[in-house]
Amino acid sequence: MPPPPLLLLLLLAALAAAAAGPGCPLPRGPAGGCHGPSAADSATCVDMQLRTCSDVAYNWTTFPTLLEQRSREAVESSSEYILLSVLHHLLEGQCNPDLRLLGCAVLAPRCEGGRVHRPCRHVCEGLREACQPAFDAIDMAWPYFLDCGRYFASVEEGCYDPLEKLRGLDVEEALPSGLPPTFIHFTHHSYAQMVRVLRRTAARCAHVAKTYSIGRSFNGKELLVIEFSARPGQHELMEPEVKLIGNIHGNEVAGREMLIYLAQYLCSEYLLGSPRIQRLLNTTRIHLLPSMNPDGYEVAAAEGAGYNGWTSGRQNAQNLDLNRNFPDLTSEYYRLASSRSVRSDHIPIPQHYWWGKVAPETKAIMKWMRTTPFVLSASLHGGDLVVSYPFDFSKHPQEEKMFSPTPDEKMFKLLARAYADVHPMMMDRSENRCGGNFLKRGSIINGADWYSFTGGMSDFNYLHSNCFEITVELGCVKFPPEEALYTLWQHNKEPLLNFVEMVHRGIKGVVMDKFGKPVKNARILVKGIRHDITTAPDGDYWRLLPPGPHIVIAQAPGYSKVIKKVTIPARMKRAGRVDFILQPLGTGPKKVLLGPRRSGSGLRDPLGGASPYGEPEEVGQEPLGGRRQPSSGGSKPWWWSYFTSLSQHKPRWLLKY
Repeated sequence: MPPPPLLLLLLLAALAAAAAGPGCPLPRGPAGGCHGPSAADSATCVDMQLRTCSDVAYNWTTFPTLLEQRSREAVESSSEYILLSVLHHLLEGQCNPDLRLLGCAVLAPRCEGGRVHRPCRHVCEGLREACQPAFDAIDMAWPYFLDCGRYFASVEEGCYDPLEKLRGLDVEEALPSGLPPTFIHFTHHSYAQMVRVLRRTAARCAHVAKTYSIGRSFNGKELLVIEFSARPGQHELMEPEVKLIGNIHGNEVAGREMLIYLAQYLCSEYLLGSPRIQRLLNTTRIHLLPSMNPDGYEVAAAEGAGYNGWTSGRQNAQNLDLNRNFPDLTSEYYRLASSRSVRSDHIPIPQHYWWGKVAPETKAIMKWMRTTPFVLSASLHGGDLVVSYPFDFSKHPQEEKMFSPTPDEKMFKLLARAYADVHPMMMDRSENRCGGNFLKRGSIINGADWYSFTGGMSDFNYLHSNCFEITVELGCVKFPPEEALYTLWQHNKEPLLNFVEMVHRGIKGVVMDKFGKPVKNARILVKGIRHDITTAPDGDYWRLLPPGPHIVIAQAPGYSKVIKKVTIPARMKRAGRVDFILQPLGTGPKKVLLGPRRSGSGLRDPLGGASPYGEPEEVGQEPLGGRRQPSSGGSKPWWWSYFTSLSQHKPRWLLKY
């Protein structure tokens, strides 16, 4: 296991040295907590001067604090305060900055009008439920000073939300005077500007759009999604779901801007009565994540367009390449593919994956995929002009360039061509243009045939879920100048719409039993294509298929399988409806195709214990935070040695036993 970074080591050293400092002048209880009266209702308010808490939503605090710390110096030297400054690194970016702001509300309570205002208990309880797995992952006890029952208050008692500043970007910003609401500003957007545009767009089209967060970046920025649907916020029966993701590499910014513009365009065109856009939004649920790597973008944007290097800002704040950070399921697929008795789709995440560094951005995407039945996806990149599709990892690892198709090679080529064939520059026949070396291939390429790499998001989508994902390289300039953005939008608007409409190709339907009850997690097999998809909780499914005849089979444990022959016309642009009614089997033995073998027993899942679309996983899932496995035999967790080696005073309240 690699040692923590030097900065974390120094911070941990400070924490250990301060473990018995003036932050707790009174004797500690059995759990290590300070005893003493709560802060009085009346107090003298003083200026907030704590660096770790400098971004709280108030300016005044008081002493003594809720922990009876009687001065700013006492707070800053306390183990509790220093713990807040290192939790960001200990938890690898999870629950940041939420936990720090919650802790600051206790260590530096809000003071207004000569009164102490306690933080809300329900906020603490919600955060504890969300963040407890992160503490379990490093085998650390929930900090005593975040005891929701002791240091927090109810709404009736006049509490306040310590996380209110995180929601401060909700404030509506008026458009510049004289501009129509349909105006799209073709410029680069900072993080705050992007959030405001997305939320303003959702407010304008509230009946078909909403924003939501799938998590936070390592530095605490919301990974904000804007969704378009006839009923935003909920999955509708047989309505396919599409996601478009930009800025996975922070310095590849064209995709980020294209999705910001696309959100505004969809809203405006819907309101203006565009038949095409109204039909699209009424029949499709579209999710746009303009920036998967907002931290990396900040690094790239600091250098500016035209000055950005090839790699500056590419990685996230942990120095991780997010498109190399997903589980390598492709190697497992190649191993499983040689056996006909084992499934090679919906491959589980291997336990050893959690022993490495998993970025919070990566984990957020994986959790998102588990809660939404995505059918189609595209990741927007920069650095070339081509559309690539899985597999991205060569079937012979030593081969850096080797054609490595999926069982759905024909469908993936159709998806890639749906983008490339309507992109004016990808269709340009000049060999001197950007991406000219892909001309003979029609500006599309199998990823591994271009260059092979592991841990890519597209391979993971295909092998872990029902989702088909392609990768679009939007141009050779990673951070284009502002004057090029309008032209880029004109080149990519039609390809983006054409690609999203491809989600309606193939077949769709509902799998139910003889009583009309939906059968969830039923398998849809297509003869000759060794890649099954599964039904959502409502029993509905979508199977992207190329034109032609197909033998389709539906089966589920406890039911007899049903076989149907379907023919998809070449020009058919609406998914054909193919429903299945399964009959229960008798009491004899059930014959099902085995899934990939899972190791371990009774271990918790770091993504929340849910399989795709919220269903419980079978026993034998990935361990919670495998890289920080709980200790056994009474030994101390990995981080404890830093405390004991640097100080005789030990913050035992961090231990779970």
